[in-house]
This record gives sequence, C-alpha cells and structure tokens, in this order.
Amino acid sequence: MLDKRLLERLFRQNYSGMIRLARTILGDDGEAEDVVQDVFVRVMETGTSEPTPAYLYASVRYGCINLIRQKRLHEQVHELMPVDVEFDMQPVEQQTDRLDRIAAFVDEWLKEPHRSIFHLRFDLDLTVSEIAKRLEMNPNTTYKYLMQCIQQIRQFFMNADVKH
Repeated sequence: MLDKRLLERLFRQNYSGMIRLARTILGDDGEAEDVVQDVFVRVMETGTSEPTPAYLYASVRYGCINLIRQKRLHEQVHELMPVDVEFDMQPVEQQTDRLDRIAAFVDEWLKEPHRSIFHLRFDLDLTVSEIAKRLEMNPNTTYKYLMQCIQQIRQFFMNADVKH
C-alpha cells in the first residue's frame, strides 16, 4: 500500500490533467471524476511502488474505454428488451403463460452460463454486477451473455409466432 503522503503528492500533481483527459474522452464531468477516483483507489489498494504519470494517464484512458464499453452493452440490452406495452395490457393468465413458456425454453435450450445468468437476473432480480461477482465473471462478459440469452429467446419466440 502506498504511503499517504506519496498518494497525496501524486493526486495534487496529476489530478487536474487526469480529469481533463477523462472529460475529453467521456464528455461528462461526473463520469470523468468517477474514473479518476477509481484509478486512485486502485493505486492506493494495489500500489507498492510509486506509479509514473504515464501509468496514471494510461489507467484513466483504459478506465474510460471500459466505461464506454459498459454503456454500449447496457444500450444493446435495453434495445433488445424494450418496454412491451402490449404485453402489459394482456390478461394476467396470458402473461403468466408467456412467462412459463420463456422459463421452459431457458431451462430446456439455453446452455450454461447463459441459463444461470438468465435465472439470476430475472428470477432473483440481481444486477449484472452482482451476477458477475457471484459467478466470478467479468461484468462485460456477463452483459454479453445476458444479451445473447435475450436474443435467443426473442428469435425462438418470433419464429414460433410466425409458425402459428
């Protein structure tokens, strides 16, 4: 762990430049501050020697890239699962039947870890971060698998609806 005085010096010398870099990449002050704060937390928790300014700036850049990737995955998941007003207007029995058919499809056709991710997300209402921790996976990979689940379910039921 870094000495407190060393960490304070690193912070004073590099914070403003790191914030400018993060703001330039992200275009959002709050997100920029979060990324820079995360870099300093990681340095504080794991750093045994003094990191160079180049290391700090590279960490900010990679932190911004990871945040952008996460936001894109969030957007893709939301695009795949828009609010279904038509579903909400159906009688409860029809909704229950549809949900039962989806659950049966998931249990019968999805392979691991897709099946577990689906159940943890929709049965236990866990966030993707919580699922990733529980399954010891990267959150981005967890999002990817969740998105694949949703795509497979939609594709299966769109094809099933066409046949009927």
